[in-house]
Amino acid sequence: MSVKQHEKRLSDIQFSVLDLSPIVVGDTPSDSFRNTLDLARHAEKLGYHRYWLAEHHNMPFIASSATAVVIGHVAAGTSKIRVGSGGIMLPNHAPLVIAEQFGTLESLFPGRIDLGLGRAPGTDQLTAHALRRDRRSNGDDFPEQLAELRAYFNPSLASERMPVRAIPGEGLNIPIWLLGSSGFSAQLAAQLGLPFAFAGHFSPNHTLPALELYRRHFRPSEVLDKPYAMVGLNVIAAETDEEANLLATTLQQQFLNLVRGKDAPLQPPVDNMDDLWSDYEKAAVEQQLGSSIIGSPETVKAKLQKFLDDTQVDEIMVIAQMFDHKKRLRSYEIVADITK
Repeated sequence: MSVKQHEKRLSDIQFSVLDLSPIVVGDTPSDSFRNTLDLARHAEKLGYHRYWLAEHHNMPFIASSATAVVIGHVAAGTSKIRVGSGGIMLPNHAPLVIAEQFGTLESLFPGRIDLGLGRAPGTDQLTAHALRRDRRSNGDDFPEQLAELRAYFNPSLASERMPVRAIPGEGLNIPIWLLGSSGFSAQLAAQLGLPFAFAGHFSPNHTLPALELYRRHFRPSEVLDKPYAMVGLNVIAAETDEEANLLATTLQQQFLNLVRGKDAPLQPPVDNMDDLWSDYEKAAVEQQLGSSIIGSPETVKAKLQKFLDDTQVDEIMVIAQMFDHKKRLRSYEIVADITK
């Protein structure tokens, strides 16, 4: 099935925000959480559809490790924008705990909570080992964990009577999304008729194959009668291409540090990345950031439309890892303006 079934304009789809609560050099997690709430309020005023936070651990540049807690902070400080996880790494947790946490969030903020789920650890293997009571778990039982979690919300989905109940949680209608950076979650989301979110911001080469797999195998369900796909995308917008390219060096340095196995907070922009990376490192970073959209309003609008033409996604989730919080706010303003 071709992804270009019909043409879409940017104003035809929803735009949302993925926030990692970045920690920049010289700041603390407290600063990050203040900036997160400020950005969420900003996004709500600008008309973004949802605001998701991601679970990562043992990373000095990401503060959202206790993801459900930060979701509660953001939901309490906003009034209408949907708030959720992009995502909770389910193998790190007992499904009952996640059902209770998100049942609590949905009870506090009815109709505003999303539960996006991934099967990766969201960290290195040593940290994953420290997180998990069952230290043999490697995510292979993700489908079984997902089935257990869904049954806590809706016991009729269980193959037999549930001896344990999630309170709060049981009976609540919390949208569950499957997240992925390859084909596994795409196929599982399709089989279960669930919405699918793809991590295009760090796995660009697999975006189109995963979307095609999801659409081709999709089975209608009580949740969705047709596929619904969202893609995460790095978008860094500024007044000029030159300024945006400068601001984007913070993101490039973040991925360069990951390539090198170096732990560090987000770094300020630099004038020339060629002073920092080798040819091999440059190629490795550019491969992971290949779908990033960086530029002036005109450049970003054209590239976003090209991305939409190629993917025909239903929603784009914008990620902007930037050093200067005010520049980050401005980037989201520009995207909101050009997509209306």
